[in-house]
Amino acid sequence: MRGLNKLGFVLVLLLALPAFGADLAVLRNGFSIRHERRETVGAMTRLYLETGNGSFVDVETTQIERFEKDLAPTISVAPLPPPKPQTLSEVINTISDRHHIDPDLINSVIHAESGFNPRAVSPKGARGLMQLMPQTASRLGVANSFDPGSNVEGGTRYLSELLQRYNFDVVKALAAYNAGPGRVEQYRGVPPYYETQVYVAKIVRDFNRKKLAQRKAAAIAAKANRVPKTVAESPAMVKQAALPSTASAAVP
Repeated sequence: MRGLNKLGFVLVLLLALPAFGADLAVLRNGFSIRHERRETVGAMTRLYLETGNGSFVDVETTQIERFEKDLAPTISVAPLPPPKPQTLSEVINTISDRHHIDPDLINSVIHAESGFNPRAVSPKGARGLMQLMPQTASRLGVANSFDPGSNVEGGTRYLSELLQRYNFDVVKALAAYNAGPGRVEQYRGVPPYYETQVYVAKIVRDFNRKKLAQRKAAAIAAKANRVPKTVAESPAMVKQAALPSTASAAVP
């Protein structure tokens, strides 16, 4: 009898726990977000993308049409450890060679997008080092946006597409990466959004800072080894004049 009571207590305790499992939040715009659990936070519904509390997306409850079970086979993926700086550097260098994009530019974009956090998730649902939206990641063939190599490969390929689209105008390509190509087409350049202008200026300044440091190091080496001056000035820089004046003033 005592054992039966104990079993009954366990069953009651299990029923009192919140339900866990993979569900789909079907949004009114046609997209769906897979999540492990959810909770209501004011007017928002917080969707936890993993079993822990680290990765989540807040969605307006009114934008959710319904919830349904995810019938797709569940694949258990172990949490990815933060990549070592040298390992990530090697990944970026390999991908930059493949797409013919300066690795310093890729690093500057990652710095602005996620601060080098491979598990970063934005309030809008962008994920990983280069903050890929789920639909963009799907188009680029990125199955796991939290995998540093896959994320950087997809983000760099997208950046390469934008650079080719705007005749390698770095400023326009960065603006499109942040605000979307449609906005760049609409305003024929960097759109008049404070967020986008600051974003572009931040990346350009970070990139130019790296190039300036390289020039100084090359100049010192040239002086010591008597290398022609033109070699010491080889790293190219993005012209600040191409940025809106408001953006330049907004970034310290």
